[in-house]
Amino acid sequence: MSSERSWTVYRTRFLVHARQLSEPLVFIDILGREHSGEPGDYLVESSDGLRRITPRHLFEDIYVPVHDSSGTLLQPRGSCQSRSPGVLVPHSPPQRVTASA
Repeated sequence: MSSERSWTVYRTRFLVHARQLSEPLVFIDILGREHSGEPGDYLVESSDGLRRITPRHLFEDIYVPVHDSSGTLLQPRGSCQSRSPGVLVPHSPPQRVTASA
């Protein structure tokens, strides 16, 4: 995942941070669950710091970007760095998980 891509703030019932994937991404979260996505899908970080991948068609149907009163897209304050060990850090290169035979 390119480090130039910035996070955008979206809302549903809860606020989340998300960015659209520009390349395939596979990772294991801190709960041991495997997540995988393709270009166009979204990497979503919830307020508790957990990350998941949401397919593009679902994400764009559910989430609405948050704008300020001037119409500017809101971006998170500070950097989105991992809060817990084992959580994918946004600027880390994608990790490929392969099955052993």
